[in-house]
Amino acid sequence: MGSAVDLPSRPLSGHVFRLERKRGAVWYAKYRLPDGRQVQRKIGPAWSERGRPPAGYFTKRLAEDWLRDTLDEARRGTLPGMGRTGATFADAAAEFMRYATNDRALKPSTLRGYRSIIDAYLLPAFGAMRLEDIATADVERWYSGLTGVGGGGRRRVRSDNKGGVTSGQNPGQLTNNTRDRIVTLLHGVFTRACKVYKLPLNPVAGIERPTAKLSGDIEVFSPEEVWALVRAAQTEQDGAIFLTASFTGLRLGELRALHWRDVDFAGSVLRVRTSYAARALTAPKSGKVRSVPLAPDVAQALARLADRALFTGEDDLVFPGDDGGYIDDSALRRRYKAALKCAGLRPLRFHDLRHTFGTRMIAKADIRRVQEWMGHADIQTTMRYLHYAPREEDAQLVAEAFSTARDGAVV
Repeated sequence: MGSAVDLPSRPLSGHVFRLERKRGAVWYAKYRLPDGRQVQRKIGPAWSERGRPPAGYFTKRLAEDWLRDTLDEARRGTLPGMGRTGATFADAAAEFMRYATNDRALKPSTLRGYRSIIDAYLLPAFGAMRLEDIATADVERWYSGLTGVGGGGRRRVRSDNKGGVTSGQNPGQLTNNTRDRIVTLLHGVFTRACKVYKLPLNPVAGIERPTAKLSGDIEVFSPEEVWALVRAAQTEQDGAIFLTASFTGLRLGELRALHWRDVDFAGSVLRVRTSYAARALTAPKSGKVRSVPLAPDVAQALARLADRALFTGEDDLVFPGDDGGYIDDSALRRRYKAALKCAGLRPLRFHDLRHTFGTRMIAKADIRRVQEWMGHADIQTTMRYLHYAPREEDAQLVAEAFSTARDGAVV
């Protein structure tokens, strides 16, 4: 039930109302602007307990105070979004890409992913619409029909003749994780638009998303399978790449950018300084230079490569292409798949060589060192390897915990 704010002598009006959500009750406000537009905006989580609410929580009275202040701003003409923006969603998407490219300096691979999502999913749905005309209901309707790309074509999403959003029929299905990435990017575009064009609210903020289900399972190679893959490689360099990926956990882009100056044979370490992907040289994914142990088997394989006739200077690449430049990743992946088939191995991804390193090392080193070696910015990423760490004593602990109950049981 909504609670009206009594402003009898003022032309603006509105009310607050409470909605029950899965994560708790939330206060919302709905009010009308001087130009006749109705705005619905989330105020914050509801506080129903006794005592003073924590920061960021709202009682009914605090929600009404928030609305009163908002209406006062609207009356004074200082409320963001009072005027028309004059911008379409396509304008906002272009501004977001400019901001991501120039101000945030994101990696080319990240920008390419953003552009792909914007072109395939966001512009067909919202591109021609005025920013202030896109409501939460429009986003929810679009999101509920977001199924995916099938048959190699783009998903058909369009605006109807009433300014709303409709979805084309398509047999493809997107996972919850992919749908979440799409709507997260849409949220980012509107967040930027709120700052640049002074929108009163982000229409994406109010929609509920499905919970992504992650199994946490990882497929990896055994040590014997790693060596079988190395032996099946078409060239000595490919074999060294497969071995290095498995024994160091370097990402493919980091392997492609590895220079001889990064190989410290005396110190038994590899230094990961750069990554090469999407035809651009950037910092590693974590943004930090790191050192990784150089196992004797890898050191020997790299030492044999160092005896070749060309491309052995400090500034040369360890794994170069035929002309000394960066090795072609698509061609390397094809040769990797051919080596898998030749060795009779499961068709795991090249990236699973990195997972192989993580699962093997978590059994030998503490989690902080594994995090450092793998270049994980968040230790939660490293923790997914923990269940691969053998702890034979755990079974004995369970047996001991139940031994008294078992010994004292009446048979």
